[in-house]
Amino acid sequence: MTYHFIPKGVCSRSIDLELDGDIIRDVRFEGGCNGNLKGISALVIGQRAEDVVDKLENIQCGHKGTSCPAQLAQALMEALQQQMAVRP
Repeated sequence: MTYHFIPKGVCSRSIDLELDGDIIRDVRFEGGCNGNLKGISALVIGQRAEDVVDKLENIQCGHKGTSCPAQLAQALMEALQQQMAVRP
């Protein structure tokens, strides 16, 4: 399943991800800190989405109250919820 997410409160403009069940197969950020976000993407591919959410959901960038990793966690949660709604 592919999912497109528009993050809020961060520099990145969008997050596209692909899940195979609950396993992350691909993550692409548009905008933001290119090298850091490529690194995060490389680290989470092959991981269980729930495990990544647990690790990233409370990370903050400066005084923003969120971060690109936290927004990835939000995208993963929404993608998992959407996946559950589609299942028969």
